Amino acid sequence: MPGRAESYWMDSTEATSYPPLAGDLQVDVAVVGGGIVGVSTAWELIKTSRSVAILEADRIVAGTTGYTTAKLTSLHTLVYHRLAASLGEQAARLYATSQQDAIGHVRAVATELGIDCDLEQRPAYTYVTQESGVDEIRAEAKAAQDAGLPAEFVTETSLPVPIAGAVRVDGQAQFHPRKYLLGVAADFVRRGGQVFERTRVMGLDEGKPCRLTTEAGHVVSARDVVVATHFPVFDRALLFTRLIPHRELVVAGVIAERNDPQGLFITREENTRSVRTAPLGDSRRLLIVTGEHFTPGSPDVTGRLHRLMAWTRRMFDVESIGYHWAAQDNQSTDGVPFVGPLHLGADHTWVAAGFGGWGMSNGVMASRLLTALIAGTQPPPWAEFYTPKRVHPLVEAPAFVKAGAQVAKHFVTDRFRTSHVDSLADIAYGQGAVVRVGGRRCAVYRDGDGKLHAVSATCTHLGCTVGFNDAEKTWDCPCHGSRFGVDGAVLHGPATHPLESRDLP
Repeated sequence: MPGRAESYWMDSTEATSYPPLAGDLQVDVAVVGGGIVGVSTAWELIKTSRSVAILEADRIVAGTTGYTTAKLTSLHTLVYHRLAASLGEQAARLYATSQQDAIGHVRAVATELGIDCDLEQRPAYTYVTQESGVDEIRAEAKAAQDAGLPAEFVTETSLPVPIAGAVRVDGQAQFHPRKYLLGVAADFVRRGGQVFERTRVMGLDEGKPCRLTTEAGHVVSARDVVVATHFPVFDRALLFTRLIPHRELVVAGVIAERNDPQGLFITREENTRSVRTAPLGDSRRLLIVTGEHFTPGSPDVTGRLHRLMAWTRRMFDVESIGYHWAAQDNQSTDGVPFVGPLHLGADHTWVAAGFGGWGMSNGVMASRLLTALIAGTQPPPWAEFYTPKRVHPLVEAPAFVKAGAQVAKHFVTDRFRTSHVDSLADIAYGQGAVVRVGGRRCAVYRDGDGKLHAVSATCTHLGCTVGFNDAEKTWDCPCHGSRFGVDGAVLHGPATHPLESRDLP
């Protein structure tokens, strides 16, 4: 596979080295998770004269946020027509206003803190190449205009292929998410904030104060707790029934600066294709292409990656493929993120989740909303729109039923399937499979030296059977998106416990 199996954002910045929590701690606010929501919320709260700590299971800005495509836009494919039709025109306006506010806030913070994060203003496009999709694009352009965006329907773009139609919104942006957030984190620490890495939180007691228990047994006491773990690791509102995980692949190739399409592009055609660039210097740009939408645990991820690389080379004059990685997010059943109280009875626990692939603007929006709720200041007008307490039965029912059926299918059929391969001998070098060994289902990986590594095939979140990701060499859960290394270590929640190791005969 050409290129490095790594995110460009991770490779082009220094690794962090904040210490793990070494004892009990008492703060005003504990933020669980160090991605864009966690870091941004902590920074906003430290400015309200509160003591704040970030507790990150691994390294900050190195999970989902470190593997994003980092578009900073309010044009989220075809969201406005859908929102206006399902929840009303006011809902579409609130969504647009909150996203535009977030984009403006990133610009203001980058300027205030002097962060050089490759922030570039670009127009954003949602496009189709087939005439059959034009009516849908026209409807989205009209809905986006009605929602207050500077949107227009166009028939030409700077892409190297003709299009049938597109929605264009000017004044959008792209940036380097780690440069931005590491700068924000550094200022957070300068203001007295604390960051603890390699500190996995395992338990939450919602008393007065709240008490968090870490994997090492330390206790963090806080008046307020923000659960910013992408998929809530504490799910007392049963949000896992209303969140649908999906994964997409990313390919990054070098192009000449003269071939930069100078915009942010996305289409739902060919199982999604999203395009942007980033500066490299020396008259070169990094072309970043995302696509091949799939459910975690799906087979043949390598085949999907080859298709995305082939499309990238066919569409653009790519000098070389530099990187490839994958991004993951969760879609809520009504298409609106959950930002607010963790559950119906929560007074001091908060959550942000379900960004639907648009975590940059939604993450910043969430940080500003959560800060207002915790600080007791006047919340923005979109607070009730995003609250996890909302219920839209008619809107959510189709997605809810479909998601539930898929989980039930995996839980039952994967559990009782005889085997994914006939024997351990059938597992090729660099591949993995679920095998029944001694009556138990084992997830077995054969490394490049031929050594077998076996762990339980049962996800420690809710018991679904994991599947092997042949491109990233991980065990992924198709039900709620937990991901594990071949040694069983947790790479991605909501699972907090590793897959148990298994002995092979």
